[in-house]
Amino acid sequence: MIELNNILKKYDLKPKSYRKIGETTLIESDNIKYIIKKKKRDNKEIFDYLKSRNFYYYPKIVNEDENYEITEYIEQIDMPNEQKILDMIDLISLLHNKTTYYKEVDIEDYKKIYEDITNNINYLFSYYNDLITLIETKTYMSPSEYLLARNISIVFDNIALCKDKINNWYELVKNLRRQRQVVLHNNLQIDHFLKNDEKYLISWDKAKIDMPIFDLYKLYKKHGLNYDFEVILRRYEQNYPLLKEEKELLFILLLLPDKLEFQNIEYQDCKIISKIIDYIYKTRYFVLPYYSDNTNTTPEK
Repeated sequence: MIELNNILKKYDLKPKSYRKIGETTLIESDNIKYIIKKKKRDNKEIFDYLKSRNFYYYPKIVNEDENYEITEYIEQIDMPNEQKILDMIDLISLLHNKTTYYKEVDIEDYKKIYEDITNNINYLFSYYNDLITLIETKTYMSPSEYLLARNISIVFDNIALCKDKINNWYELVKNLRRQRQVVLHNNLQIDHFLKNDEKYLISWDKAKIDMPIFDLYKLYKKHGLNYDFEVILRRYEQNYPLLKEEKELLFILLLLPDKLEFQNIEYQDCKIISKIIDYIYKTRYFVLPYYSDNTNTTPEK
């Protein structure tokens, strides 16, 4: 609180009221509202780059010092989350469009991606194989163990599919010498999108430059069970079509099952396993039509 008061004094802000909103503080002063946030990193470089690419869809920075950032407060309008996530994906496709460039790569760049994913696939296979072997030695399974045992085949099916598809992907990319790069927000979730007269993305602390699929991957991992991502991906590709090798890699990453971490609380363990199984089934429904479509595009319903 003392540090916050010093910031208010430093920038001559005389709040009539202030309140905590998550990790930020809302300051209201003379009918003007500001958000004060402790910096996790200095975002000046990324914002300067976005400005140079004519992308201004983030809250205006009013003042900043080494530790705090003061931005304008965005009063958002109420809207259904289903519409909100489509508006957000429109903005992400614009971000990627405006910041695209091509990086020169060689076989070692793609080989590293291939080896990292292959190692993860092999690890997950060994992990689940050891886990189900142990469970099947028990005379009486717990409800969570029985739930996993009933569905373990679909886990192994996904792992085997990923192993096959990562080899296909590597054959596709090993002779490529350019890789598409964009600015990634890298922290996409529905609460990080605001809209009034304009659209805004907030919470840029994890922004970086990499392949465009990683924003889609993070968004799917966060909200994959809540929204129709076939519609979301189609909306994104209307403005920014993925390259074949990008889409192949995205789907492999989405299909990989999460590692199951038991909490040793039976009710919680059942919920965790159910979520993993639900994720696998929904992702297969989303991804598998792509592999049976000779046009290599996401099919419409």
